[in-house]
Parts: sequence; structure tokens; C-alpha cells
Amino acid sequence: MSLKETIQADSKEALRQGDKLRISVLRMLMAAIFNREKEKRAKLSKTEEIEKLDELSKLTDEEVLEVISSEVKKHKDSIEQYEKGNRPDLAEKEKKELEILMNYLPEQMSQEKIRKLVKEKIDELGASGPQDIGKVMGALMSQLKGKAEGTVVNRIVQEELGK
Repeated sequence: MSLKETIQADSKEALRQGDKLRISVLRMLMAAIFNREKEKRAKLSKTEEIEKLDELSKLTDEEVLEVISSEVKKHKDSIEQYEKGNRPDLAEKEKKELEILMNYLPEQMSQEKIRKLVKEKIDELGASGPQDIGKVMGALMSQLKGKAEGTVVNRIVQEELGK
């Protein structure tokens, strides 16, 4: 079962159970996935045959993970903004929604594991200073997609390259 199908099944189960928060979050997530599929279809429609578009525009599990990661990032930003704006009620709602979204991401890597991978990649690429941060980040993020937040990886890369 694909990740998208899992989300759809969970959404149906939440409907049966009457879990309004879960229903809301999963509908929002399905809408984001649907929008990404429409974007992909629009790009493909310029080069592919119309008969193949439906199949080709379906998102892979990796692309669905990107959508989920994007939604997680939005929620974390919202939580931060609500806390700065002294709105604990809204921040708490966002935290509950974030918990639901996190269930669909793979387990996040520990900072120690990330640091180890960063050191290996720096050695592999021969990176020597702050000017190489982009090169190291580019090589790492494809490997860590969905498993670690970009901000955490960036901070560790900067620390290791002595910025």
C-alpha cells in the first residue's frame, strides 16, 4: 500500500470514529497532495500523451513525503509564530495537528547520526570551509530527505565546516 493510500485509509477510519481533528488534518494533507499532483500533471501535459497523464501524474511515496515534510514545516512555523504572538490556544492546536502529521514521516534521525553522515560527506567531497556548505548540503539532503530537517542538517554542516 502506498503512502497516499495509507493516508486515504486512515482518513476513512477517522471519519468512522468521528475524530474531527484527525479528519481535518488528513483532508488538508490530501488536498496538498492533490495540488502537487495537479502541478506535476500540468508540467507533464506539455511533453506527454494525454492517455498516460493520469498514471504519470501520480505522486511517488518520496514525493508524498516531500508534501508531508512541507506541511510539517508550515505547522512548526505556525507554532513558533503563535507562541511569539502569545496565542497558546492556537499553538496547542497546531501542535496536535503536527503530531498527526509526524506519524506519516519516517523516524527522524538523531543529531549524532546526522553529524556522522555530515563528517563522512565532508571527507568524501573534500570540503574545507564555509564556501563548501552548499555543496555538502546538496549532497546530503537527497540522502536525508524526510529523515532529518534541513535546518538541523544545515546547522550541523555549518558547525563542522567552522562557520
